[in-house]
Amino acid sequence: MPTVASYLERIGYSGSTEPTAETLRALQRAHLFTVPFENLDIGLKRVIPCDEQAAVRKIVELRRGGFCYEMNGAFAWLLRELGYQVTLLSARVTRPDGTLGPEYDHLTLLVDLEEPWLADVGFGDSFVEPLRLTPGVEQGPYRIAEEGDVLRVEKLNADGSWKLEYAFTLRARDLPEFAEMCRYHQTSPESHFTRKRICTLARPDGRITLADLKWIETRAGKREERTLSGEEEWREVLRREFGVRW
Repeated sequence: MPTVASYLERIGYSGSTEPTAETLRALQRAHLFTVPFENLDIGLKRVIPCDEQAAVRKIVELRRGGFCYEMNGAFAWLLRELGYQVTLLSARVTRPDGTLGPEYDHLTLLVDLEEPWLADVGFGDSFVEPLRLTPGVEQGPYRIAEEGDVLRVEKLNADGSWKLEYAFTLRARDLPEFAEMCRYHQTSPESHFTRKRICTLARPDGRITLADLKWIETRAGKREERTLSGEEEWREVLRREFGVRW
């Protein structure tokens, strides 16, 4: 297994490793700014195991990214090694029609400190810093709402309405419980991960994304798009912008 030091080097983090809320915030930001959310192995029919050690090796040794089961599985390992109390949670993601997907559709993390936090480095374009697990409190453009024992991550729209990103409960889960949905998202034609290649990375001022041959860059709220010339340019952009050699 890679070491904690090699993981921290991978995400470019050299600050305090004391298990505090401040460190957790810095670690999540560092992770999101260096490790891309991507599904590139799926297009090549490479099996992605729902396995913590495999995820850590892929991110650290191969300098790749992954999707939620890999990214948050590996991040949970790092946090535990640093002394954090981490619980895996199952989340149901909002579909385009507004309904919720099944359990284990997404893996997210509960981190218990003096107060509980929701940490997530595996949801693509979402909250960059962990959210206090305090319902009803606006945290930038995000909030956590509560409906009975179900908690909801919601994002503020430009029109002032709130959009549900995913819903979850605080029931503790083990990584093998996510294996069936991990396989589903790699193989089902109904999964959005099998429909196009995605590689996306947060930046302090926006986000960069490769969606098949479409290059998308957002800076300070301004979005620019262009279509790449072909696979050779796609591989070059992947290497130059995301550090992924293909």
